[in-house]
Amino acid sequence: MYIHVGEDVMVRTDEIIAIIDRDTVQFSEEIQHFLKTKDHNLCNLAKGSYKSLVITTGQLYLSPLASSTLKKRSKKYSNYENLL
Repeated sequence: MYIHVGEDVMVRTDEIIAIIDRDTVQFSEEIQHFLKTKDHNLCNLAKGSYKSLVITTGQLYLSPLASSTLKKRSKKYSNYENLL
């Protein structure tokens, strides 16, 4: 299944490693260092300020959607897959 992470970008749910809220990203030195080393793989989908960081197996996304919204969407798709 896929999850919409912002703009016209859909990400396979099985490729998502982590969804981290903006406050955690801004206050964690480890995450800031990680972002600097992966800058070439960073895609900013937010027109203004981002609300969450989505880490996938091949790309990092700054999403305009809140981490709670993305979590709900991923659970919704997960529940749907269990019905199949």
